[in-house]
Amino acid sequence: MRWIRKNLVVIAGLLTLAYMILPNLVVMAFSFNKPKGRFNYSWQEFSLDAWKDPCGVADMCESLSLSLQLAAWATLGSVLLGTMIAFALVRYRFRARGAINSLIFLPMAMPEVVMAASLLTLFLNMGIELGFWTVLIAHIMFCLSFVVTAVKARVMSMDPRLEEAANDLYAGPVQTFLRVTLPIAAPGIAAGALLAFALSFDDFIITNFNAGSTVTFPMFVWGSAQRGTPVQINVIGTAMFILAVLMVVAGQMIANRRKKTATA
Repeated sequence: MRWIRKNLVVIAGLLTLAYMILPNLVVMAFSFNKPKGRFNYSWQEFSLDAWKDPCGVADMCESLSLSLQLAAWATLGSVLLGTMIAFALVRYRFRARGAINSLIFLPMAMPEVVMAASLLTLFLNMGIELGFWTVLIAHIMFCLSFVVTAVKARVMSMDPRLEEAANDLYAGPVQTFLRVTLPIAAPGIAAGALLAFALSFDDFIITNFNAGSTVTFPMFVWGSAQRGTPVQINVIGTAMFILAVLMVVAGQMIANRRKKTATA
């Protein structure tokens, strides 16, 4: 009991992590399944058929490519706008700054269905045809808040004396920004970009309201679940999970190497 009390936080953390990873492990296991019927919900036999032909299901890879394009453009747009907004809110004092600061967090607080219905009403009233561009605008709008939050936290922790030292050493505004400000803010920008990409790629509710005839990967998965879930969906999910884990591990290794270099 003494050992349990001493390591209670660690045990709770490991159990929580296992609870979060368990669904991904189930998806990974069923990506090697060969179901006898339409539904891939019960284990039948081990097979590599789905891995050999991940695009064997009609329109699945097209929807995956579309989701990746949307996520990439939404990430780029939200990071550019969010970074500028974060710097403006932290570095400058202007009228309605407090109100804007509060409104930025509104998309994070409100249910997605509210934003989805609001954007749909806006697009219909403006006579805009639903499709790729309406989905992209919607994704940028709801990813913006998360990027601003991540970048703003990083900018607030920056020491202004570093930029003042660069100015004292005759560095111009552009040079100071590129060589001092941007590298320091880069972790926050990167965190916001990764979060925006994941949110955009994974979104279903807002996309479903504003997509029109456009079918993204989450919409394809939802539609397939009504008829029978193909094994290739589990293959794509497993591949993306492994890729995300590798990115996190690589980032941690780079950070550790930089710490060792700095302390050496």
